Amino acid sequence: MANIKSAKKRILIDRRNAERNKAVKSTIKTAVKKVYAAIDANDKEAAKSALNAATVEISKAASKGILHKKTASRKISRLSLAVNKID
Repeated sequence: MANIKSAKKRILIDRRNAERNKAVKSTIKTAVKKVYAAIDANDKEAAKSALNAATVEISKAASKGILHKKTASRKISRLSLAVNKID
């Protein structure tokens, strides 16, 4: 356990940030699942709206530094490709 005051503060801040990051990543995973569920149901309109929502969540996470910029780009690209493949 840390003895220095600044180290104790860092521990608290790290915990807070980890909880926030976990919550955001969970939101992203849920949004991505909704896109794939719409794709499996062959519902193009629902898939497009779910893709739009997922893209917003992923982009926000990338801008806040929760996801790496290229990771976010890759996720959005793969989702878009999957939605565009629906007949």
